[in-house]
Amino acid sequence: MAAQYDLTSKMIPFLDLHLVFPLLEFLEINELFYTPTTLLEARYELSLKTSMIDFIDKLHGELKDAGITPAPIELVERRKEILEKLQNSQAEAQKVMDVIENPEVISALRQDKLQNLQFLKDNYGMTAEMIQTLYKFGQFQYSCGNYGGAADMLYHYRVLSTDDHIGLSALWGKLASEILVGNWEVAFEAVQELKEIIDKTHFASPLHQLEQRTWFLHWSLFVFFNHPKGRDAVVDLFLQPAYINTIQTSCPWILRYLTAAVVTNKRRKNLLKELVKVIEHETYQYRDPITEFVEALYVNFDFDLAKQKLAECEEVLENDFFLVAIQEDFIQNARCFISETYCRIHQKIDVAELSQTLNMTKEEGEKWIVNLIRDTKVDAKIDYKENTVLMNNNTQSVYQQIIERTKGLSFRSQVLATSIEKREAAQLKAAQHEKNHPSTAVPETTTKA
Repeated sequence: MAAQYDLTSKMIPFLDLHLVFPLLEFLEINELFYTPTTLLEARYELSLKTSMIDFIDKLHGELKDAGITPAPIELVERRKEILEKLQNSQAEAQKVMDVIENPEVISALRQDKLQNLQFLKDNYGMTAEMIQTLYKFGQFQYSCGNYGGAADMLYHYRVLSTDDHIGLSALWGKLASEILVGNWEVAFEAVQELKEIIDKTHFASPLHQLEQRTWFLHWSLFVFFNHPKGRDAVVDLFLQPAYINTIQTSCPWILRYLTAAVVTNKRRKNLLKELVKVIEHETYQYRDPITEFVEALYVNFDFDLAKQKLAECEEVLENDFFLVAIQEDFIQNARCFISETYCRIHQKIDVAELSQTLNMTKEEGEKWIVNLIRDTKVDAKIDYKENTVLMNNNTQSVYQQIIERTKGLSFRSQVLATSIEKREAAQLKAAQHEKNHPSTAVPETTTKA
């Protein structure tokens, strides 16, 4: 498959550089699109922007082994500087941690951050600058590749800090840390919290909020395609107006992941029509075999083209870092979509022809169709002699639909007429009773003085 469908270069500008390493490693391990030397050099250049000195040293050696002479760097001196800074940052942060890990302090802290800060200041002399050391130490640990320690420090900082701006930055850092250690449950919670903050925060400009949402869409892919409820979240979140607008404005390639999530999610199948509208609208701006498969099947009803695109989808999915794990689910559900659409259009289906449309052998196709009829309870019969499937079309004709609706209208009219007649009879009976039994009330009299 041509490198035209590789989205790595489009995504890198919207990812933290530590999140880029897994993408480059995936390409290198699977030998995709780029030479191993090119990917090794890219990883090395990125590593120089971090404080992961052991990782830099390792890649430096690999480049030499590959016959490439990298620019000279003073690793010994840099290692010394990093270790010294790490020790100093840890010592400063530990002063704060010793206080907030005290059981008495833990029991005294409340939900009100301002009240907590005042308590810590009055009783332990803690200042906002001291709390800031937690953020700085967490940030430096992240740069060193100690993601678990970074997540812990940034969590404690967010518990105490009242600075919303730095607090948002700390949440981004915590999310990245949880992603890189594979803590998907906590990362999923962080994604939900981050979305809520981005949606509620009044940024300096709409452009700033658009940038935040664009970054959010890219980072969330790591979580959503690894968490059990992730694909539900993709469909529910990405189709919201604010995020559809973001996709259309800043990153139309995210449509690949939205489409894959809808196709592999039977519980959100009702949103397929909405997805088709978005794909139709954006087809001039972005298209790949995954979006083209949906367009071929549900817009053009072109089964030959859908078959061709489904074959291309297999390769795209296999070579996509986020989608490789759902390749089998996608292919199975896509075949179901083809079968259902095909069956709605045709009354008599040739099994061999449908098997070919599904990119399956005749034997595989027969088993597939039998399982489909059994699992979905489609009203159909298999004629093994002619090797065909006969669909029992229960759809009423237009004339029959009009007759049925007219019957319903007639029944409702009768009920209404009966109700009116009963009401009129009751009113007539009441008037007759009043006439036969005039009121016996005593008339009002006037007394003279």
